[in-house]
Amino acid sequence: MTTIRLNNTKTRKREDFVPIDPQNVRLYLCGPTVYDRAHMGNLRPSLVFDVLFRLLKEVYGADHVTYVRNFTDVDDKINARAAETGRAIGDITAETIRWYHEDLDEVGLQRPTHEPRATDHIGQMIAMIEVLIEKGHAYAAEGHVLFAVDSYADYGALSGRSIDDMIAGARVEVAPYKRNPMDFVLWKPSDDGVPGWASPWGYGRPGWHIECSAMAHELLGETFDIHGGGNDLQFPHHENEIAQSACAHPTGEFARYWLHNEMLQVEGKKMSKSLGNFFTIRDLLDQGVPGEVIRLVMLGTHYSKTMDWTEARRAEAEGTLRKWYGILHGHGFGPELITALEAEGKWVPDAEFIGVLANDLNTSGALARLHVLAKGKTPVALAGFAYGMQMLGLVNDWSAIPQFDGGEAGAGVAPAIAGRVDALLADRAAARAAKDWARADQVRDILSAAGVQVTDVGGQATWAPGPDFDAAKLEGL
Repeated sequence: MTTIRLNNTKTRKREDFVPIDPQNVRLYLCGPTVYDRAHMGNLRPSLVFDVLFRLLKEVYGADHVTYVRNFTDVDDKINARAAETGRAIGDITAETIRWYHEDLDEVGLQRPTHEPRATDHIGQMIAMIEVLIEKGHAYAAEGHVLFAVDSYADYGALSGRSIDDMIAGARVEVAPYKRNPMDFVLWKPSDDGVPGWASPWGYGRPGWHIECSAMAHELLGETFDIHGGGNDLQFPHHENEIAQSACAHPTGEFARYWLHNEMLQVEGKKMSKSLGNFFTIRDLLDQGVPGEVIRLVMLGTHYSKTMDWTEARRAEAEGTLRKWYGILHGHGFGPELITALEAEGKWVPDAEFIGVLANDLNTSGALARLHVLAKGKTPVALAGFAYGMQMLGLVNDWSAIPQFDGGEAGAGVAPAIAGRVDALLADRAAARAAKDWARADQVRDILSAAGVQVTDVGGQATWAPGPDFDAAKLEGL
C-alpha cells in the first residue's frame, strides 16, 4: 500500500499518515461562511482537500473515506448582508450555497461525503457548551457563555505562540464580562431580527468556533484523522476548536493531523478590493477562463507555498491543457477505451505519479510527471497519464473530455499570423516526410522561439499560442 506523508502542523514534522481505522479514514475541512460569492482564496483549501480526498480514496478505497466540509450559515456577516439588502437570511444562505456548489463543480471539485449546516446542529452545540460549563472550562456572563482559556494548559500549542503573543497579535474583543481578554464566545444573545435559539442562557446564537467542534464530533467522533484549512484559521479558529473539543471530550484527541494551506496573491500582490485585484471564482468563469484552467494553475503550486495567480500562468495552463486534451482526444480516450483498459488490467495509476503525489500532496511534482507520461505513443502507454489526469480532477467525465471553445489551432490569433504558422507546420511535415531532419528542426526552432506550442498526435500537428507567444517573430516569414 502507498504510504502517504503529510506535513503535520500539530507536530511541525512531515510524518507517515497512519489512519486510526483504515476502513474509516476521516477528514474535516472548515467550509465557507455563506453570504457572498466564493473568491479565489476560498477555493484553495477546498481544492487542496479535494486532491487529498481523491488520494485517500485511491489508497484506502472510495467506501472507506469520510470527508466533511461544513457551511457556516449563522454569522454576523450574514446578518449584516440581510440588513443591507432587506432579504431573508434563509434566502441569502440558500442562494450562496447553490452558487458555491455551481462554482466548485465547474472547477472539478468532488462533493464531500457530508456538508453539514451549522443551523442544523444547534442542539449539539448547546449540549457541548453545557458540558464545558459543567467541567469548569466555560462560564456564563450577561447572556454570553465564554470559554476560559486559562483552564486549558495546552492552549497555543498548534500555533506555537504564548498567550501574551496571541493577545499582542490578535484583535481581542475587550468586554467587561470576560475574566480573561483571550476568553472567546461560545454563545451570545440575539436581539430582535437576528437569528436565535432558546438555550439555558437565554435566546441567542452560537459563536463561530463551537460550530465546527460540534459538527466534527457529530459526524466524525471524538478523534478523527485530518483537519485542515487556510493558515489564517490556525489562530484563533483552529486553536479554539482544539481547546473546546479537548476539554469537552478529554478521552479523545480531536484531530491527529493538521494541514494548513498558504494564502493566494494576484500578480505578486495580496488580493484585496482596495488594490482592485479582488475577484471571485465566478468572475473568472464568466470571463471565459475554463474551470480546468483555474484548477491547473492552482495545482501548480504546493499548498504550503504562497500561490500567485498571474495572467502568464493562466495562459500557460490553458496551453498545457489544450495539448493534454488533444492527446486524449487523439488517442480515443473515452468510456469504451477506459473499460477496455480496465479489462486488461492496464487502467492503473503510474507508480511514480502516485509516489510523488503521496509525498505531502506534491501536486507540482505530480504535474511534472504527467508531462513525462504524456509522451506515450499508444493508449496503453498513455493509460498512466490519463489516470493521473483523472486523479488530479482534470478529467471527471470520460464521456465529455473538455475541449475548450475556440480550441482549434491558432484560436485568438490574427488570420495572417495563423496562416504563417500553418505554412511552417506544412513545411515541417514535408521536411519530415523527405527525412530532411535539419529543415524540420529549423522550423521547430522558429516556432519555439515565437512561443508556439505544437502537439503531434496520430501524425497530425495542432498548435496554440503559448504564454510567451510573440507574433512579431513570425513577421516576414
